Amino acid sequence: MSQATLESVKSYYGKVLATSADLKTSACCSIEAMPRHLSAVLQDIHPEVKERFYGCGSPFPAALEGRTVLDLGCGSGRDVYLLSKLVGPKGKVLGIDMTPEQLAIAEKHIAYHTDKFGYAASNVQFLNGYIEDLKGAGIADASVDLVVSNCVTNLSPDKPRLFREIWRVLKPGGELYFSDVFADRRVPKEHQTDPVLLGECLGGAMYKEDFRRLMTELGCHDFRIMSQSPIALNDPGVTAKVGMIQFSSITFRAFKLNLEDRCEDFGQVAYYQGTIPHHPHSFTLDDHHYFETGKPMLVCGNTADMLSKTAYAEYFRVVGDKSVHLGLFDCGPSPASVGNSPGVCAPGACC
Repeated sequence: MSQATLESVKSYYGKVLATSADLKTSACCSIEAMPRHLSAVLQDIHPEVKERFYGCGSPFPAALEGRTVLDLGCGSGRDVYLLSKLVGPKGKVLGIDMTPEQLAIAEKHIAYHTDKFGYAASNVQFLNGYIEDLKGAGIADASVDLVVSNCVTNLSPDKPRLFREIWRVLKPGGELYFSDVFADRRVPKEHQTDPVLLGECLGGAMYKEDFRRLMTELGCHDFRIMSQSPIALNDPGVTAKVGMIQFSSITFRAFKLNLEDRCEDFGQVAYYQGTIPHHPHSFTLDDHHYFETGKPMLVCGNTADMLSKTAYAEYFRVVGDKSVHLGLFDCGPSPASVGNSPGVCAPGACC
């Protein structure tokens, strides 16, 4: 890892920024609007935790009760405490960050949130460490159900190591669900170490195709886009340096499953049963798989596995198996797709 890069990020988030209002761009923000039930929980989060939190949005999947969740780059702990409420007293949330000033804020309010949520004991733990070295922080192999990250992976100077660590700690069938900044080309080397560009989540933004290649190397041949939106560079100094690059905020989900690199057709049909809390009428798997309660949907083999071999299995009925292969699946965007034009494929196997 580049120690200079890590120290630059530590300084920016620990000393340069006083509150989230000091950010020069909106790049560090997830584009996903916070659902109503999460907005209600947010009211119970301590004001200091919210003030010193530099992400935004809510990159969380549904159906979290009882799960063990890891938040990468947890900062002041806002998302950890939101997740603490969502997983319930039988779940557990780990937050890891390398910035002492941020962790001090997070740990200071453990008792406050334990009492606020009515728990007999806290279900959160904060770890001082590097997201590229989860083993060094004591996180065991296959011990986590879900890894989340809110605009943090771009800050890592060793992304291959980071994603290998994520894959190591996830249980079979576990999920990575994260929002971050991506670029339409590789950021020039002279800008990758610029303190402001790094701190604003632009200097370390991954080229989309390099991310696809990295996931393929991990054995993840099919990952899905949840949402995406272009990022406006409103600061003149930032624009002067990297105005030639198109940056996007993208939320991805990926499952630790043995999936194929193309969408194959086995004649399988999936039914959403409407039983996920706060999702009685529909469930969105990705930007072109929108399941209405009780309505059958033809799905490829990969999508069937995502629904039947993960935490979502109890909420779906998948009819059919893989005994008969029917060729490639016609996996085009559905009418309910978000942010994609017809015929434009997402970067995973299922487009």
